Amino acid sequence: MSLCRRGGIWWIDIRTPQGERIRRTTETANKALAQEFHDRIKVELWRIDKLDVKPKRTWNDAVVRWLKETGHKATASEDVSKLRFLDRYLRDKDLNAIYRSNATVNRTLELLRAVLRKCVNEWEWLDRAPYVRMLKEPTRRIRFLTQGEARRLLAELPAHLADMAIFSLATGLRAANVTGLEWSQVDEERKLCWVHPDQAKARRAIAVPLNGEALAIVRRQRGTHSTHVFSFRGKPIAQVSTKAWYGALKRAGTENFRWHDLRHYLPSLTMSGRVRG
Repeated sequence: MSLCRRGGIWWIDIRTPQGERIRRTTETANKALAQEFHDRIKVELWRIDKLDVKPKRTWNDAVVRWLKETGHKATASEDVSKLRFLDRYLRDKDLNAIYRSNATVNRTLELLRAVLRKCVNEWEWLDRAPYVRMLKEPTRRIRFLTQGEARRLLAELPAHLADMAIFSLATGLRAANVTGLEWSQVDEERKLCWVHPDQAKARRAIAVPLNGEALAIVRRQRGTHSTHVFSFRGKPIAQVSTKAWYGALKRAGTENFRWHDLRHYLPSLTMSGRVRG
């Protein structure tokens, strides 16, 4: 039987085309949801077998296998300690979503360098600070969305992210300014919102004109949350680059694109009064 119930929870019990048995909990007592989970697993197994598609693996999958295969190493306990540190950043992350970014590394190194310089120049805790070498950052080309790409992506996004994406395209605001936008920063009559100095990269207040698209999005959010313009299931949205975002990018066939790139000019949309937060 493909589905069986244990302790009120449904489990799947299926075999791969190669004969390997898979027994896994669906983590739900709802049979319809369990059946949907079962069917997705079957489809993925078929794609792996017939289309030679690599199965999806997470960082957790890689860690479990690594520890299993290297447990004999003298430094195995050190590996466990290091992997625990990485777990807070990479837990449940798809392997194909992990990539090296010199820019990200450099931002961390810059913070380290700044702290060490304080230790030398202001606090006098050190006589000299060690030299911290920055990694070379490639010149990044600006990624633009075509009209067709924008439509496909917006169609794949869940409603709350689609609204935020359209608002970002219409205003040019950074992700943090959109997620942190509060009703106290919006004036619908004057058709503008504003970014406080401590929320702007340049540390100065910015007035942001709202065109018709942006206003429509704002008005659609009225009543969904008491303080924040954008929310999901009654809570302010803290992160936009989520599993749902990456899934929509994949389904839409949009490659080499980040949420930050929504700030770039899109010819198919009205972008009067665009700003840089």
